[in-house]
Amino acid sequence: MKLAFITPRYGTEVIGGAETAARMLAERLCQRPDWDVEVMTSCALDHLTWENTEPPGRSVINGVTVCRFPTASRRLLGYFELDAKLRVSPTTATLAESRRWVALNGPMCPDLVEAVAATDADIVACYPYLFATTVDGIAVSRVPTVLHPAAHDEPALYLSAFRQSFRDIDGFVYHTQAERELMEYAFAIGARPQIVLGLGVNEPVGAGRPGGDVLGIGDRPYLCYLGRVDEHKGCVMLAEYFERYKAGHPGDLALAFVGPVSDKAPDHPDVVVTGTVSEADKWDILAGARVMVNPSAYESFSLVLLEAWSLGIPALVNASCAATMEHCRRSGGGLWFESYRSFEVTVDRLVADGGLRSSLGEAGRQYTACYYRWSSIVDRYTRFLEGVVDRGHRAPIRSRRLQLAVGGPEYLRKG
Repeated sequence: MKLAFITPRYGTEVIGGAETAARMLAERLCQRPDWDVEVMTSCALDHLTWENTEPPGRSVINGVTVCRFPTASRRLLGYFELDAKLRVSPTTATLAESRRWVALNGPMCPDLVEAVAATDADIVACYPYLFATTVDGIAVSRVPTVLHPAAHDEPALYLSAFRQSFRDIDGFVYHTQAERELMEYAFAIGARPQIVLGLGVNEPVGAGRPGGDVLGIGDRPYLCYLGRVDEHKGCVMLAEYFERYKAGHPGDLALAFVGPVSDKAPDHPDVVVTGTVSEADKWDILAGARVMVNPSAYESFSLVLLEAWSLGIPALVNASCAATMEHCRRSGGGLWFESYRSFEVTVDRLVADGGLRSSLGEAGRQYTACYYRWSSIVDRYTRFLEGVVDRGHRAPIRSRRLQLAVGGPEYLRKG
């Protein structure tokens, strides 16, 4: 069986939940002797610019064949103007406006789309829903096609271009039950084959060093945020809450932001911003944290939550995020906040009560070990894909292809 993943960007350098999830699945699936896996992606690594930085053509990354295609254009300023307009009321945007938004969001890769149309794969998996490579790939695919939406409740989800595109999908693969319920609410696609798969957690590869030493703060206690440091991930809110907390609770507690910085880095004497770190550094920092904090309201899974639990580290999450709340409620491995006041009270309790931290962390560890091991994840995934192939392909309506709808590369060059 041959599977082709379609992703907007791909590589070990890419720090992004959906793209990392696709890579983790591809790397494990290609180890199965009866599966042939390739990835079709752009030559870009930066999702803000879509600049072509990687050479086009074929390469092998961790055993996976990767085929790269150049983007037709860097991201244009017109995207931000249109995004500001449509996000106010996405359900009232016209189909033409929503298709234009997807095209400007990018990346537009005409050669990639042609490759999808000509693929000899038995099945195509697009990951995630938000990008032009996914919408165009779905529109031209001639073989059974599944979508990993990686969806959360955001304005873009309700654009009519996605409603049109999802009609051509042969199966859906979800990270959580909350994501499945959201997609059913928004698109009424419950009759289509679907599975709540989740992701597996890698074994820790830390070097056994104290996390405080890696951060340069010695034996000070600290909270840890792990992921892209970005306003859309809740990092600005977390930095503001922590600064306010420290004003009322002076002491040694620090906060570490661990990951690539997309926005202006928080500036506070008790905040450490590491930028991108090695896997060994990541695991050592995580292992030494009192609490792993995920402030994002927009997560479809949150792998970092399970990575923390695999080490027995308790979690603190945003009560507005359905996916992380689902994990915390099912596992008993974390608490949540919905305002500064609840953040303050919960941090106070977690930092002061070692017994509570241990019980939460152990509950999270058992939950992760029970449900999120790679061997069972891949077994379930391959059975699902085989079932989708057996059912056959829904023939798409070709006019849904963005390059035809908005003029393709020529349109983009004109801005």
